[in-house]
Amino acid sequence: MHIAVAGNIGSGKTTLTTMLAKRYGWIPRFEPVDNNPYLDDFYADMPRWSFNLQVYFLNKRFKEVVEISKSNEVIIQDRTIFEDAKIFAPNLHEMGMMSDRDFDNYSDLFDLMMSLVKLPDLMIYIRSTIPNIVSQIQKRGREFEKSIRIDYLQGLNQRYEDWIKTYKGHLIIIDGDTCKFGDNMQDFQKVTDMIDAKLYGLFPLDEQD
Repeated sequence: MHIAVAGNIGSGKTTLTTMLAKRYGWIPRFEPVDNNPYLDDFYADMPRWSFNLQVYFLNKRFKEVVEISKSNEVIIQDRTIFEDAKIFAPNLHEMGMMSDRDFDNYSDLFDLMMSLVKLPDLMIYIRSTIPNIVSQIQKRGREFEKSIRIDYLQGLNQRYEDWIKTYKGHLIIIDGDTCKFGDNMQDFQKVTDMIDAKLYGLFPLDEQD
């Protein structure tokens, strides 16, 4: 089974992925951040490195999806291939930080990959406002994130909302502003209650298809 956690930068995806993996005994797959060879360059010069970064993520995420599809384990993934192609790349293109040529090339590659994979069995989306996201980014103190632009985060947030409105798979939405699952175990319990209802309730996922 493939469980995915989606949300903007700083929304709490890694924290929730870690907690759910421990709670359910699932195998976590984390976003490749620490060893990413493009992130520092990207945040310093987005127009120059946007295409390189997005292709890097697309490559890594596609490999993960293929491996997950072959696994008999329950795997929970921190960010999905869909977010790269439906949110991050289009946002960069709209902001003028990815050329039409590069965006068309990227989109063609994504469409080919999508013909070979399916949606996660359950998508968990963490919805957060910009002030909450900025606070979370400041709290974790990653050096390369200090130069992130507010308009960049705002563009991402709007695209997340547009994407989630049209998402066709099984979905849980968490309010990241009010549900402090990382600090409050009662809030975390609310999240696991929603997951339990989807996976093990009267109408589990395999009976909803």
